[in-house]
Amino acid sequence: MAITLRKPAEIDKLRRAGAIVGQTLIYLQDSVKVGMTLKEIDEMGEAFLRNLGAEPSFKGLYGFPASVCTSVNEVIIHGIPTDYKVQDGDILGLDIGTKLEGYYGDAAITMAVGEISEDDKRLIDCSRETLYEAIESIEQGMRFKELSAILEDGITSRGYIPLRNYCGHGIGTKPHDEPNILNYLEGKAKQGPKIKNGMVFCLEPMVCQRSGEPVTLEDNWSVVSEDGLRGSHYEHQVAVVDGKAIILTLP
Repeated sequence: MAITLRKPAEIDKLRRAGAIVGQTLIYLQDSVKVGMTLKEIDEMGEAFLRNLGAEPSFKGLYGFPASVCTSVNEVIIHGIPTDYKVQDGDILGLDIGTKLEGYYGDAAITMAVGEISEDDKRLIDCSRETLYEAIESIEQGMRFKELSAILEDGITSRGYIPLRNYCGHGIGTKPHDEPNILNYLEGKAKQGPKIKNGMVFCLEPMVCQRSGEPVTLEDNWSVVSEDGLRGSHYEHQVAVVDGKAIILTLP
């Protein structure tokens, strides 16, 4: 497995691509209102990031038809924008990628639409808090499998289950690159590649309630849990600098 080590100038380019993702997510979080369609939300996000000089990297990627993954309620990841109108009490996952001067940005949030239940607040908190705890834990020399174990513990200690078979990933001049970073430990934590200065990757805890087994819906994109319950997803892109992780997808 060859994991690219980025130079400071490259990390700066990745930070600029990532910052546009962060700005677009905040814009959408502030702008989404009950009654908007998922297609309208996608169009708003694309227009906003293009206005900032970036291209939407998801549009056409592996055949994906839109710029923003819009995942409602039971859909945990990869939701396709449709004519569905978001309702009070929905939870909405927004996952956005950008390309700027040949470098990629990628991040995601799960947000409330209107007033949501306390259970849904805890579900969203799990993915967000787990993400930030994992980022804080990163040190040069630790193994990626140790990071996966930390992600898994963050999810399970809050009473939830990680989605299986989907993962975080390296990113740079490709939208998805080595390594794959599972949200759960497979094998032994002290095996596999180590984290080094200059590595850039995305962490994205994907949280289920009772079962982590994924099911892909008939649109061939939307992923739900086999339990049919709501899920949540958060993601940031980070770079390892001076032995610690810095977030590149802040606005």
